[in-house]
Amino acid sequence: MKPLSISLLTICGIEELPSHRERTVTHVLSVLDPDLPEIEAFQAYGAHHRTTLRFHDIIDPRPGWIMPTRAHMEEILSFGSELASSQAGKSDGHLLVHCHMGVSRSTAAMLSLLAQVYPDESEDNLFARLREIRPQAWPNSVMIGFADELLGREGRLTEGLRRHYGRQIEANPKLSGWMGDLGRSREVEMAVRA
Repeated sequence: MKPLSISLLTICGIEELPSHRERTVTHVLSVLDPDLPEIEAFQAYGAHHRTTLRFHDIIDPRPGWIMPTRAHMEEILSFGSELASSQAGKSDGHLLVHCHMGVSRSTAAMLSLLAQVYPDESEDNLFARLREIRPQAWPNSVMIGFADELLGREGRLTEGLRRHYGRQIEANPKLSGWMGDLGRSREVEMAVRA
């Protein structure tokens, strides 16, 4: 796949969506909780293509919650393929990927799209790109695991994620407690200190 003809990549949370309505967003990937109502902020956006996926931001099964699945990641990568086709020959696209807070599901989705578009780029470079787009990125490890498998990265995305977690904790040590409180201690334990 050739690099996307997208001039702007944005990751955000729901509360930030109104601030992007004037930025000519052409494509949106929404990753939302299953029970969240439709988001009204998009009514103020200009014409854009939007795909919505619904699952919870968890890494271990919980009763009544929907885990990220391989099928969800297949849909994200399909969105990426369609995006590349729709932007062929264009250079002014703006991709916005969001979840509830713009920290986990959306950053995992964006990292997966970047890995899809740049198959020869190192995992550490991909995570560095992600941090440039969204400094607080803490990608969902289950989603990254599926992307790793589907993109044939043979565990390298997961290893890159471990180093990324380590960099994030080094930059903000409070993340360890915050992620632990959210039931994500396993990801904190995955972290490789930079």
